[in-house]
Amino acid sequence: MTATSQILVVAEHDHGSIRSATLNTVAAALQCGTGVHVLVAGHQAAGAASAAAAIPGVARVLHVDAAHLADGLAENIAAQVVALAAGYGHILFPATSAGKNVAPRVAALLDVAQVSEIVRVVSPDTFERPIYAGNALVTVQSSDPVKVLTVRVTGFDAVPAEGGAAQIDTVDPVTDSGLSTFVECLVAKSDRPELADAQIVVSGGRALGSSEKFAEVLTPLADKLGAALGASRAAVDAGFAPNDWQVGQTGKIVAPQLYVACGISGAIQHLAGMKDSKVIVAINKDPEAPIFSIADYALEADLFDAVPQLVNAI
Repeated sequence: MTATSQILVVAEHDHGSIRSATLNTVAAALQCGTGVHVLVAGHQAAGAASAAAAIPGVARVLHVDAAHLADGLAENIAAQVVALAAGYGHILFPATSAGKNVAPRVAALLDVAQVSEIVRVVSPDTFERPIYAGNALVTVQSSDPVKVLTVRVTGFDAVPAEGGAAQIDTVDPVTDSGLSTFVECLVAKSDRPELADAQIVVSGGRALGSSEKFAEVLTPLADKLGAALGASRAAVDAGFAPNDWQVGQTGKIVAPQLYVACGISGAIQHLAGMKDSKVIVAINKDPEAPIFSIADYALEADLFDAVPQLVNAI
């Protein structure tokens, strides 16, 4: 194996465990070649490093511990990745908010072009990624010495979280860049599954008319199904649902086992965020709604009648 054949995955973690998006990113990395290493950069994150070492296919975990890496500030994480970049032919990030914050900085510092949101590895230097809100796929070949990639996690099945036994090496941290400061983290508390990771998602559109109707009509269905709640951009912009519920090109990309769309017409940007769902159920009273064209099950009905009936039938 040549030095440049090795692959680095930049893990997302909560210091104690690895986030699921990292497992999808490792799956993409394994398709790029052998010698997959995982970087766990944080503070008092030995638990996350151990979890990364248990991922099958991972050969080595690089554990970097420093107080200024505790909050995942993009400038410091990017500097740490660049400091370790020598010897790697690929550097992969999940295409999450955090990954998309760090990856462009790494690409710029390495003076290479980033390939964004890949959904397929054709060969170690050739990748597929969606364009035009997911309506077309483009094949991109990179001749850069280091391929900096973000991975659309819905495009790759996650590898198992257990079964591996990689070695863990402690790596010296870079110094604090001083370019940014952590202020606070506001996390919404919910008993529901995280939207991006949920196996079932119930989403509502502007047709619901108010946040009260979201709670009255969709919450009982989500409770019955054990589902996360989502929303279209129009519903979020109208104030019917919080920003972190938004599904779509400018929101979260999801691919659950079941996606139930209630009163969502199916604008292109929304479809881009959920069309990889395994089973799509659409409820809409407009027979011409674009979402019907991709739905596995389409119900032409008033959602205010159909959804309560569905809840009673479950």
